[in-house]
Amino acid sequence: MGLALESVSKSFPGVKALDGVSLDLKAGEIHALMGENGAGKSTLIKIVTGLIRPDSGRVLLNGRPIQFGSPRDALSEGVSAVHQERNLIPRFSVAENILLERLPVRNGLVDYAAVEREARRYLDLLDPGIDARAEVRTLSVAQMQIVEIAKALSTEAKILLLDEPTASISEHETAALFKLLRKLRDDGVAIVFVSHKLEEVFAIADRITVLRDGKNVAIGAPMAEMTRQTLVSLMIGRAERVAEIAARQVDPSRVVLEARDLSTTRGHKEITFALHHGEILGLYGLVGAGRSELAHAILGDARISGGELLIRGQPVRIRDVHDASTRFRMGYVSEDRKQEGLILTHSITRNVAITIWRRLANVIGLINPRGETRAIAPIVRRLDVRTPSLGQIVGNLSGGNQQKVSIAKWLAARSEILIIDEPTVGIDIKTNTYLHELIGEIAREGASILLISSDMAEMITLADRILIMHGFRLVGEVANDHHYETTSRAIMGCIHAVGDVEPAPAG
Repeated sequence: MGLALESVSKSFPGVKALDGVSLDLKAGEIHALMGENGAGKSTLIKIVTGLIRPDSGRVLLNGRPIQFGSPRDALSEGVSAVHQERNLIPRFSVAENILLERLPVRNGLVDYAAVEREARRYLDLLDPGIDARAEVRTLSVAQMQIVEIAKALSTEAKILLLDEPTASISEHETAALFKLLRKLRDDGVAIVFVSHKLEEVFAIADRITVLRDGKNVAIGAPMAEMTRQTLVSLMIGRAERVAEIAARQVDPSRVVLEARDLSTTRGHKEITFALHHGEILGLYGLVGAGRSELAHAILGDARISGGELLIRGQPVRIRDVHDASTRFRMGYVSEDRKQEGLILTHSITRNVAITIWRRLANVIGLINPRGETRAIAPIVRRLDVRTPSLGQIVGNLSGGNQQKVSIAKWLAARSEILIIDEPTVGIDIKTNTYLHELIGEIAREGASILLISSDMAEMITLADRILIMHGFRLVGEVANDHHYETTSRAIMGCIHAVGDVEPAPAG
């Protein structure tokens, strides 16, 4: 089954998202679709799957023009997608979400045993550790991503469109996904693969189409003829710039955040670590290791059931993120910026200033809008948020600019301890480099950072030390020499050494 787009254009108010874009997808191939945030990739996928309609041009399926009225119409023709925005029902089980459109019925009732059995088939291909009966709202972002992929696979579509499927998952889970995608390709499935991780594209894709500013700059080029330098130049219009992370001095005598034999109601046991002044301390592990859950427990989202949490040497009990910010100068950049990190329907000004409203308010609690703008404007400029005005609605920004706003609000709060969870998930290569340098700069200015990332290259670039988690326990520490080969080998050695330990179940 083949799919083609011919001279497709689509405009939104003030933005031409696609301008005469073409794509030729063949059966039995993995076709990479590349471009920076805002290049038009997600818009193209939404057009193919019937979520939006093009203004002009046409979509052809097996040579015949077609225009789907909805994703359900696309599914009926064998076209399925994993979109950037998660499309799961939080209070439904994992199995129910995977089989939602095709719930098996017996004697007029949903056959839940069959639902779990069928869902299990697809989960086992990606991550056997996810409980098919768990409510989706209890899962980590990475586990939700795997459920989204399993849901798309369960349709057994002949055309599969994957928009950033690996953004939140680790190399281990990515390897399992790639093995499966190669099998699907060999079975004749046509796959569109979108990723900002260039090494993944070179590892998996047969051909590539590149968009820049909503236009084609390459159509169906063989990956074998593409170099990294050429691809980056096509995407951003210039050569790639390597992140420059300046050297820092970490003071081991100044411990700012410490866990002593910490246990939590999320399932953590005997967690002990120390974060020093000016340090970037990495926290790495496979999906389900308990990294983000540990961050949430530190911030009061789960009860600490044993051990101690100390800030600057004093035992503390943090109630929530607001308490962490106001009492302990701690900030949290969530991995789920759309759901937890930002208010998408509010302006940049409101999103950045929300952490300092108490500081800005007068004696009767009112905030002068001009004072609010004066307070946050220098920070927004420093982070180079690309926007026509500070009044721009955050939901209208690109993913990279949204992440800058998410970080800006904690800089405004003058956070001295910053937990950053998946800082560059879904971010293009140019913004990725900028954010890496920014994190290094924040640490050099004296902030202490607990960095959670599933991107091993990112972890090795930024962290001073790397703690390894598995099964909701700390299982090792790696001294980072910033050489990928040696440090990645040490990290995976820690994980493989405890690979037979049963992790805590999701949910």
